Amino acid sequence: MLTANLKVLQTNQLPIKIMNRFENFKIGLIELSSNKLRTSLTMLGIVFGVASVIAMLSIGEGARQETLEQIELLGTNNIIISKINVEQNATEKSRTSFSPGLSIKDAHSISEINPLVEYVTVLRSMEKRTVYKSKILKVKIIGTSTSYPLIYNSQLSEGKFFKEHHLKNYSNVCIIGSGIKSSFFGFEEALNKEIKIGGSWFRIIGVISPKNISKSRDLNLGIDDFNMEVYVPFTTMIHKMGETKDGNNNLVITYGQESSVKTIDRSSVDGLTIKIKKGTSIIHAAEIISRILKRKHYNVKDYKIVIPEEMLAQKQKTQIIFNVVMGAIAGISLLVGGIGIMNIMLSNILERTKEIGIRRAMGATKQNILSQFMYEAIIISILGGIVGVVIGFVLTSLITGYADWRTSITPFSVVLAFTVSVCVGLLFGIYPAKRAAEKDPIESLRYE
Repeated sequence: MLTANLKVLQTNQLPIKIMNRFENFKIGLIELSSNKLRTSLTMLGIVFGVASVIAMLSIGEGARQETLEQIELLGTNNIIISKINVEQNATEKSRTSFSPGLSIKDAHSISEINPLVEYVTVLRSMEKRTVYKSKILKVKIIGTSTSYPLIYNSQLSEGKFFKEHHLKNYSNVCIIGSGIKSSFFGFEEALNKEIKIGGSWFRIIGVISPKNISKSRDLNLGIDDFNMEVYVPFTTMIHKMGETKDGNNNLVITYGQESSVKTIDRSSVDGLTIKIKKGTSIIHAAEIISRILKRKHYNVKDYKIVIPEEMLAQKQKTQIIFNVVMGAIAGISLLVGGIGIMNIMLSNILERTKEIGIRRAMGATKQNILSQFMYEAIIISILGGIVGVVIGFVLTSLITGYADWRTSITPFSVVLAFTVSVCVGLLFGIYPAKRAAEKDPIESLRYE
């Protein structure tokens, strides 16, 4: 019989505990709603803290995504070599003192010697006045080879890229960027129409699909606007556009046997882009390339090797530091909000001292009082967190719209900000709640 009564008693304890918790939650909610102004002011710190965390993290995430996209334009599996102008003693033209400069021969040497290389393309650029009917643009003209779209993952929305026979025949054909197409032709068909570049006419055989180019100066990656460029065969540029000269300002043309294409000997290219085979070490490939160029250029450092993958890693490290700093600044707002909760609750406990005494006299335990005030702190934090999340979304939209910064809100940032706000309320609510629970019932009833 005794065992049966104990089982009934244990079974009935759970609903009683649930009712106590519900009552405490209800009392806390009533108390907060009866002092709406004070509750709202208490929540402000949490609201702005949560909103700040979401906004700051969204700016950091937006910058990270933008950096990743821009690096991918250069090709994360690529190595970029650009020409550097250095002063050399032109009178001492021995092989031990004078570099011939970056040339197409370097491209052939790299592709033949380095087994890790998949594709190599040459790049030479110049600005030219480009005309179509009455429309005039000054655009960047890029002389390159057939492997360019394979290296830069360039897709064509119309037509095709030039072929090997275009290079052999020095054909007056070109590929235009999507921005050039929009400026010159709008919604008209661009294929097979002719534009005048400098003093020569070129037939359009392809249009490159639009690429998302960042306008942010903060990225500082040195990426040109691919959408506003015109691409011509490299041989056409050096033989028909007449701006390739050696150190003595003389046009230098030599005839080689590689691919049956005429090549230029000195300072013939502005840059090389090398695509490394997948699954191989870019760093190791770059070391081999560096040794090849060092030997070919007789130890003259008139070139720069850039690895986009390393640039990405460096930018990501910088971004992590930025996110930590921004998160810390936003976290201070949450800390201030937590202190605000504690201060308001301490003054609230002082005002409700007699109420605490009456509840204790009527049988409320310390745990009941502790739970009541803890629920009040948690309710403030949850409500502040919800409002803060909403304001965070609004603030992020305003930053994107008016500051023209790219932002991206992730579920992680929302969950993090909300969780931290609840934890702050819980943490800073413990001391006031504990202090209220430990008040002497008799002294509390006497309090005026």
